[in-house]
Amino acid sequence: MQAIHSMKNIRNFSIIAHVDHGKSTLADCFIRSCGALQEREMVAQVLDSMDIERERGITIKAQTATLRYKSEQGGEYELNLIDTPGHADFAYEVSRSLGACEGALVLVDATQGIQAQTVANCYKAVAQGLDIIPVINKIDLPGADIERTTSQIEQIIGLSVENLLCCSAKTGAGTREILEAVVHNFNSPQGDPQAPLQALVIDSWFDAYAGVVVLVRVMAGELRQKAKVRFMEDGIERYANEIGQFTPRATPCDTLTCGQLGYLIGAIKDLSVAKVGDTITTASHSATKALPGFQQVSPQLFASFFPIEADLFVQLKEAFERLRLNDSALTLEYENSVAFGQGVRCGFLGMLHLEIIQERLSREHQVESIITAPSVAHEIELTDGSIVIVKSAAELPSPTRIRRICEPMAEVTILQPEQYVGSVIQLCNAHRGRQLAMEQSGLQAISRWRLPMAELVMGFVGELKSATHGYASFDYEASGFEVADIVRVDILVNGDGVDALSMLVPRGMAERRGRELLIKLKDAIPRQQFKVPLQAVIGGKIIAREDIRALRKNVLAKCYGGDVTRKKKLIERQKRGKKRMRKFGNVDIPQEAFLAVLDMSSGNG
Repeated sequence: MQAIHSMKNIRNFSIIAHVDHGKSTLADCFIRSCGALQEREMVAQVLDSMDIERERGITIKAQTATLRYKSEQGGEYELNLIDTPGHADFAYEVSRSLGACEGALVLVDATQGIQAQTVANCYKAVAQGLDIIPVINKIDLPGADIERTTSQIEQIIGLSVENLLCCSAKTGAGTREILEAVVHNFNSPQGDPQAPLQALVIDSWFDAYAGVVVLVRVMAGELRQKAKVRFMEDGIERYANEIGQFTPRATPCDTLTCGQLGYLIGAIKDLSVAKVGDTITTASHSATKALPGFQQVSPQLFASFFPIEADLFVQLKEAFERLRLNDSALTLEYENSVAFGQGVRCGFLGMLHLEIIQERLSREHQVESIITAPSVAHEIELTDGSIVIVKSAAELPSPTRIRRICEPMAEVTILQPEQYVGSVIQLCNAHRGRQLAMEQSGLQAISRWRLPMAELVMGFVGELKSATHGYASFDYEASGFEVADIVRVDILVNGDGVDALSMLVPRGMAERRGRELLIKLKDAIPRQQFKVPLQAVIGGKIIAREDIRALRKNVLAKCYGGDVTRKKKLIERQKRGKKRMRKFGNVDIPQEAFLAVLDMSSGNG
C-alpha cells in the first residue's frame, strides 16, 4: 500500500448508532466498495472478530480499518474507519473512538427511528466538535418511514438534515454517496508534521505471537519503524519493531505520518505499559507535553467467581488474567471466602459485560465457576471521617463504625412512544427514580431520570422492555453518589451464614428482596435427610424464612401390627436422629443456587 503524503487526503471518521441499526454491515459495504478485501475473504460483520460478537449480533470492541478510496471528482483518499459498539455498557469504547476522529456518521434505522443510544452517542460527537453526517439506513425494508425518521433527526437530536443521506447497508445502495460525503464534508486532520512525535494510545490488546499491540493516532510528528519510543506516563521506553495499519488485515509500513491511525508492536509483554489515553513520543526528540487523553473508565458492577473445586483456582485465575489482556475495562481482585475458599472479585461495566465475560470464560477457557450475586460499589463514611469503598456486602464495616452509606447513581435517558409515558413513570418510581425532565417530540417522548445504579442491575432493562412492549430504549451514565438508607441482608442456611449470598439493599425493600431470594434458594437447594431452615437476617433480626422439608424414610414399613409403643419408639428414634443430623450435618449448596441469584439480579427470574 502506497503512502498518502498529504494530510489533506486523510479522513478519520466513526460510525455511531443504537444497537442493531447496521453499523457493522455498513462498514462491510465500505470495505467491499473500496476493494480492501476480495469477495472470497468477505464475511458478514468482518470487523467483528470475536465469535460471541457474531452470534449475538453486537459489537463489543471498537475496530478500525484503513481504506483507499478514489473519489469520483478526482484524487485518492485514505479513510480511517472506526466501527463502534452500540450498547450502553460499552459507551467508553465510543468516547475513545471519537477522540481519534474528525467526523462521525450518525446511523439511524428507518424502521425504528431515533433511539436512546443514538442520542447519547451523537451528543458525545457534538461535544468533541466533530463534523456530523446523518444517515438513514434500512430504506429497503417494507416498514421504512424516511419522512418520520428525518423529522426525528431534526427535532430530537437537533441535527441539520441538509446533508442527510439514505442507504441500505444490506444491499449496498447509497454506499458511494456516503463515501463521497465523507471525503468532501469531513475536515482533514490537523497537526504539525515537523513537531516532535505525539501519538495517542486509543486501545491496546494482547496477541499470543506479537505481545501487546498498541492502536495509535498520530497527532503530531511521525512514527518510524525501529525508532525508540517513550510512553510518557511511566517513562518506559521500547523500540517500535513493527508499525502498520489495519486494511482491515494488519499491513506493516515504514512510517505513520501526522493524522494517520495505525498499530505499534514493540516487545511489550504487559498491558499496563500501554495505558489507553497515554502519549507516545520518541526517546531522542521528546515532546514536552502529553496529550489530554481520555477519562478513565470505572467498573459499575461487581461479582465474585469461585472454582467449583478448590484445586481449580489456579486454572480460574489464569483464565481471568488472559481475558484481562484483551479487555482493559475488566478489573480483578483476589479474595478468600469462608464458604468457597479462593476466588476472583471482578469489576464490570454492566450486566451485558458480565454475561459476555462469563460466556468467554466457559467457551474460550473451559472453566466453570460459581458466581455470586452482582452488586454495585457503595461509598461508606466512617465515624472517624474517613471514606471507604465497599464492593460487596461481606466487606461492610460494623454498623457501629458507619456514619452514613452512599449508593452510586445514574442519569438515565429513556425514549418511548407517548402512549407508554405513564408505564415508564410508574416503573421508574417503583425503582426509586427521580424525574429530571420530560420532552415531547412528535409521537416520541424523552424522559430523563436519576436512578440508583443498583436498580439498573436488578432487572430494570427487562421490566422497561415489558412495560413498553419493547418500544422503549434507554441510555445511562454514572452520576456520583447519594446518601441512602442501605442495610446488609445476610442469608443463613441451616443457621450458618453464606457470605457469598449477602446483599446490600434499601431498608424498605429488604424484606421483599430477602423473601424472593429464599424462595429461589428453596427450589435450588436439594432436600436433605433433615429439615433445613433458610433465613434472611438484618443484624440479629430475622426478616424472612423458608424451610426445605426433610426427606423422610418410612421406618414403619416392616411393622405389621404389634404393640403401638413399638411404632412410637421407631418414630421417636428417627426424630432424634434427624435432630442430631441437623445439628452436625452440612448442607452443600449447588451452583444452581448461585445461578438463581444471578438470574434474579438480571431480571430474568
